Amino acid sequence: MALPPKLIIQFGKFVWTTMWKIMMSNMAPRSTRGDYIRPDSQFRDVISLPEPGRYKLIVGMGCPWAHRTLIVRALKGLEDAIPVVIVSPSPIEGGWMFEEEQEGCRTVAQFYKSCSPDYTGRSTVPVLWDSQTKKIINNESSEIIVMLNSEFNEFSKYPDLDLYPPELKEKIDSWNEKIYHAVNNGVYRCGFAQTQEAYNLACDELFQVLDEIDAALSNSRYLCGDKVTLADVRLFTTLFRFDSVYYGIFKCNRRRIVDYSNLKGYLCDIYQLSGVADTCDLDSVKRDYYGNLFPLNPGGIIPSGPDISYLCEPHNRDKTCLVSTKVALGS
Repeated sequence: MALPPKLIIQFGKFVWTTMWKIMMSNMAPRSTRGDYIRPDSQFRDVISLPEPGRYKLIVGMGCPWAHRTLIVRALKGLEDAIPVVIVSPSPIEGGWMFEEEQEGCRTVAQFYKSCSPDYTGRSTVPVLWDSQTKKIINNESSEIIVMLNSEFNEFSKYPDLDLYPPELKEKIDSWNEKIYHAVNNGVYRCGFAQTQEAYNLACDELFQVLDEIDAALSNSRYLCGDKVTLADVRLFTTLFRFDSVYYGIFKCNRRRIVDYSNLKGYLCDIYQLSGVADTCDLDSVKRDYYGNLFPLNPGGIIPSGPDISYLCEPHNRDKTCLVSTKVALGS
């Protein structure tokens, strides 16, 4: 078994590199240094009149940004009030497709156009859609989860659960800002980096913040104390995907989450909260990343692992705050 002749290798490398740059320029806009630049979401309205069944969530099960909305919907007990429409990515179509036709549309791109004919941006998920006015209300996950937390309490099974309490707002926002740049979007900055310099910078920042989070969790059950907040939801969806996809296909392979002393238990803790596990579809996650990101995985081969059965094991995170309090008191 041998490689083809030198000239064939050189020609193949030239063709593939050229095509890779073209595909990456469309999939992942870059700076002059080669850093991935995520475009801003453009639908940023708020709900005017909360009604059960009126608003729908359009989500992809493999998408971490859409996953946030599913978790808040589950934690608040809004399954009966807010229907979900599932979409899946298609490498042939180059975007999200509905499992069942929606408003006469097969693809999410067509759906965006039907709702806003002049729209020229990306057709992303999640989407919060008003089925009464036929308008897209919002496609920014960080804003959708705030609305789900507060605007539908009269239809919620758990209206007293506040994932964004006023007394913790400043701390939550601080964590969100840091985690978004270095972790949530940081893994994409690693995977979509188009130069070594851009990758090195993103990777350094990613693991620096993961180390910081792991240290903070040594004496706090969750990021902001003993109660789960939106900051935890936003971090969780990246951590859930980390060892399965980001570690490999996005080259975030300095350490796995299971190698951290506190992050592993923290991941298990949130996974075991009521309703959260039902929103976690690892098969879809691996299929969406390995099967559909052609420029990063041309062969489309989907790895068989890892085994995530550990997520159901005891985590003892509920004792973290008690232990840290005893240490602080010297008892």
